[in-house]
Amino acid sequence: MHSFASDNYSAVHPEVMAAVVAANQGHARAYGADEVTERAVTAIRAELDSDAEIAFVFNGTGANVVGLQVMLRPWDHVVCAATAHIAVDECGAPERITGAKLVSVPTPDGKLTAELVRSVRTRIGDEHQTQPRVVSISQSTEYGTLYTPQELRVLAEAAHAEGMYLHVDGARIANAAAALGVSLAELITRTGVDVVSLGATKNGAMGAEAVVVLNQELRPALRFVRKQFMQLGSKGRFLSAQLLALFTDGLWRRNALHANAMASRLSSGVAALPGVSITRPTQANHVFATLPAAAIEPLQQVAPFYLWDESCHEVRLMCSWDTTAEQVDEFVNAAGKLLSL
Repeated sequence: MHSFASDNYSAVHPEVMAAVVAANQGHARAYGADEVTERAVTAIRAELDSDAEIAFVFNGTGANVVGLQVMLRPWDHVVCAATAHIAVDECGAPERITGAKLVSVPTPDGKLTAELVRSVRTRIGDEHQTQPRVVSISQSTEYGTLYTPQELRVLAEAAHAEGMYLHVDGARIANAAAALGVSLAELITRTGVDVVSLGATKNGAMGAEAVVVLNQELRPALRFVRKQFMQLGSKGRFLSAQLLALFTDGLWRRNALHANAMASRLSSGVAALPGVSITRPTQANHVFATLPAAAIEPLQQVAPFYLWDESCHEVRLMCSWDTTAEQVDEFVNAAGKLLSL
């Protein structure tokens, strides 16, 4: 079965799997004090052109919760888009675990702007009101839209001017950087981002993410927060090995470029079908489209995908590092036959 439901459905990239197997030799120091972790941290720092503090964690929710906690005080809140993953897809974990309120803002495209952030920045200094501390964005967004480096710089400058930090949920940041044709340094380090959840699982890893703290004043807290929030792996080398493989010889970018290319192919294919409309720009590895209602369930039997908005029959199709052109074409052909009946 090939699925267009999520890039989480994909297999582990063979180079990542080989790296995990290679790390499984003899004894090594625990809790990230091993050589594999040191090499992985060095590789990511080189990619970011920064001496950032880096901690490896088990999953994306853990990365977001740890990253946010590094910046938060007990009376603070986080500003995010209403569609943000931390707001709608983490079962309230950021609020329950950090204890911080999420203030979600409606957006037309999943992207926050400086103006939108300022619009909810009220009652500063009022002890009866939680205080704005963090702006959190997704890159790419849940709609597959992208923040350019210039947009990030503007947002970071606005946040910092208001005494806030900028956090990036980068579960698919590899796809964003590949689509924009920029380095991670250009997209993260040089835009003023304070903390990023650096995704790997959706881009070929087995199950590992990184929390990257670029802001100097926030760095000392990271290792303590990771431990307290139960994200410190005792056999850390097996997490680190996955990131090391992805950040060796540009594998992270090759995987993302391929997934994006397959999404572009899929978008072009389904756009030409009768009764189908592409609803959002295909900028990364997401394709959003409306389908005739009667065709959705039969097509999900061909290849699983998510019904995104039931009210208008909008679906989301995701491509992965292991999606092939043949699989895309088979799905488009199957859809064409169903829609022609």
